[in-house]
Amino acid sequence: MGGVVRGRDGAGPGSAAEEMVAEARKALFVMFGFMAAVWALQVVNWLGDYQLDREFGLVPHDMSRLPGILVAPFLHFGWSHIEANSGPLFVFGFLAAYRGVVRFLWLTLLVATTSGLAVWIFQDTNTLGVGASGVIFGYFGYVVLRGLFDRRLTDTLIGVVMAASFAYLVTVAVPGTPGVSWLAHLGGLVGGMAGAYLLRDGRRPSAAPVTVEKPGAPDSSRAELHRELRDLGLL
Repeated sequence: MGGVVRGRDGAGPGSAAEEMVAEARKALFVMFGFMAAVWALQVVNWLGDYQLDREFGLVPHDMSRLPGILVAPFLHFGWSHIEANSGPLFVFGFLAAYRGVVRFLWLTLLVATTSGLAVWIFQDTNTLGVGASGVIFGYFGYVVLRGLFDRRLTDTLIGVVMAASFAYLVTVAVPGTPGVSWLAHLGGLVGGMAGAYLLRDGRRPSAAPVTVEKPGAPDSSRAELHRELRDLGLL
């Protein structure tokens, strides 16, 4: 009889891949809906001569505008603004959501709050802030670190690739970048990195893996590595 190794949740080797595909499918639908809502809001804002920006945009140090922290990230100053944000928002949002939509919603709330608070507390008073870039930076920070805290090889590799490919984003999260709110970017990035820890996968092995092996069969750690590589399509 061939070797049989059960993963840390007691499921067969194919179940992890099936679960990931199912979550990715849900994440895709969520992001399409999310982007549709953001663009619909932009149409309404445009038709109203951007009155929503003036009413709900974030004004630093103004207590009456503090609730704008949760609204301003989904408003934009114009079509070029929303077009520039849409691609990164969809890509990083999908990567942040595919391990669980509920965690993604909590993450969105967290990074919108940390990004908005950074602007509200530290930005100059005579400014008005809107736009999703702080949330984008939050998703980026979360995706880069999630695999380390969840101890998943797949997510760790995704984080490494994203960090290597988009490291230049960090340059607009520091002072000196004209025309952008670097505080929103920095606040979102810090929130996303914190979210990777706070929203980490809490599952732990409840018992030693059940293993039935024949001589020469790989041990459980190698089997786990092989399962992760199969999820990536590398085996």
